[in-house]
Amino acid sequence: MLGRSGNGIFWLFRYLERAENTARLIEAGFRMALTRDSGAASEEWGSVLTTLGMQSAYKARHGNDVTGYQVFNYLLRDRDNSASVLAMIELARTNARMVRTGITREVWEAVNESWMILREVLARPVTETRLGVVLDAIRRQATLVRGAMEGTMLRNDIYDFAGIGTFIERADNTARILDVKYYVLLPSLSAVGTSLDNVQWENVLRSVAGERAYRWLNAGQMDPRGIASFLILDRRFPRSLAFCYAELRGHLAYLADAYGFETEAHQILHDKDERLAGLDIETIFDQGLHQFIGEFLACNHRLAQQIQRDYRFVE
Repeated sequence: MLGRSGNGIFWLFRYLERAENTARLIEAGFRMALTRDSGAASEEWGSVLTTLGMQSAYKARHGNDVTGYQVFNYLLRDRDNSASVLAMIELARTNARMVRTGITREVWEAVNESWMILREVLARPVTETRLGVVLDAIRRQATLVRGAMEGTMLRNDIYDFAGIGTFIERADNTARILDVKYYVLLPSLSAVGTSLDNVQWENVLRSVAGERAYRWLNAGQMDPRGIASFLILDRRFPRSLAFCYAELRGHLAYLADAYGFETEAHQILHDKDERLAGLDIETIFDQGLHQFIGEFLACNHRLAQQIQRDYRFVE
């Protein structure tokens, strides 16, 4: 399973996760923009672009015209945007075709169906009135592919590379959302603790599908440190950094068992685990949330690259 096939599985599930994450961020940006005046709404959409790392590319395409319609169509379907949802789904299908003999018929059909449905949904410009339907379709199709994977695939190296791709991408997304919340979304220090701040934190939770779970655990109280702790350290929540790295640890352990050796990626993950183990939210805030997340993102990127080198993935 090493080499080109492993790479195809790894990136198939990274692209699917990235497409869903983009849809969730657009929904959060749209909700926030609806509650703001036109100038502030532009800042909200700018923060979505910043989170996704597309601000420069968007500006080169559209200049300083940061409106909701322009932004979400750029992120969803712009042919000049190689990181659009449409591009991600097409790349996912290309990778699925490349490894078709290594996945079940159900997984292939789910990926292919997702591509056909989303290509049709995104064939014409998306309006505000249609945006909710489009975002629901993206999330639903990604869920169907994951469901087919969970329900039909052997728990072998194929399954492990799929999981590694998913959780590398998911951890990156959660960390970026948290970072942007602290350094882009909040208009000024005077807004900390206000109703605006609370609404923004609620939308952070919505963007990672964590609002209801957090409310269950915290009697509905919106506390910024509690939310940060939930998204970083709570191993029960499937989009927290701790959960993602627990899953990565499991998948890499299975690969070590299957191939009979550990790699440098195992050591990177072990070192990160040691640093995360004993951390609490107060320690993270004392260190500086931005610094913590910056280090985490760098480690996550280094881990992804090392996995590709260790298993001789072909780029």
